[in-house]
Amino acid sequence: MDFLEELEKSARSLGCETYRNEPMSRHTTFRIGGPADLFLIVNDKSALREVSRKSWDLGIKLYPLGNGSNLLVSDAGIRGSVVSLGKGFQRIEPCGENELECGAGISLAGLCNFAKNHSLTGLEFAWGIPGSAGGAAFMNAGAYDHSMSEVITACSHVTQTGEAGILRGGDLQYGYRRSAYSGNGSIITSLRLKLSPGDPEQISSTMQELYDRRKSKQPLEVPSAGSIFKRPPGRYAGTLIEQCGLKGRRVGGAMVSEKHAGFIVNSGGATCGDVLRLIELIQETVYREAGVRLECEVKQIG
Repeated sequence: MDFLEELEKSARSLGCETYRNEPMSRHTTFRIGGPADLFLIVNDKSALREVSRKSWDLGIKLYPLGNGSNLLVSDAGIRGSVVSLGKGFQRIEPCGENELECGAGISLAGLCNFAKNHSLTGLEFAWGIPGSAGGAAFMNAGAYDHSMSEVITACSHVTQTGEAGILRGGDLQYGYRRSAYSGNGSIITSLRLKLSPGDPEQISSTMQELYDRRKSKQPLEVPSAGSIFKRPPGRYAGTLIEQCGLKGRRVGGAMVSEKHAGFIVNSGGATCGDVLRLIELIQETVYREAGVRLECEVKQIG
């Protein structure tokens, strides 16, 4: 029995769903990515702790997956195991005065709706961001000059070696599109948020207004991974790319969106290689013509 078989057998005994050679194109909003050696759906924290411990002991890399909305997976796929958080990580409940606690696997849309339905304001900016709550907490997702760091007070996690832990307040080390989790290998399992009382109708109106703005300016109708580049200080990546005449530029099936130049879209049959070559072309052109080095926001794995 090889190490992957051993991990798969252990995961099954814990009630996990397991899939071999699972195409990652099925699990990313880019619709790009080769097969993962092993794909696991884990449904509770105790199972996740054991899977993490077992993976560590066997020397198998474990890749956590949210909604796959900020991810570019190699055409060659992923050597190791991908873990997706199942139904046991999708609960959400009030836990204090104007506070919510939710599993990391719930969608950001579900979290925003729950807050609205409980007359809690503070998450309107996140409506329309196509990610999971855990992914949003991991990367400090944001929009319209707001971010998750404004509302998250604590995150629970499981470490690479299977230990349970929690980070609170300043220990979360939030910055622009980063957190303490950005490089520590732990998997966020739940988060706690502090919101404010609000009027459901006003909250709903704001959510709709922001979504309409997003829909009018962003290519939501085609596969993408959201904004490809981080916002350079004092500038906008999309504006710089457009000013360099790159709107509509293609490499294979990857194309700079004609609707918003900050997005690369899969116009049909795009590969990871296509996207990477287009990213390189954009970065070289913008640096040559505008003197600005664009840094990728999308996470590349595999």
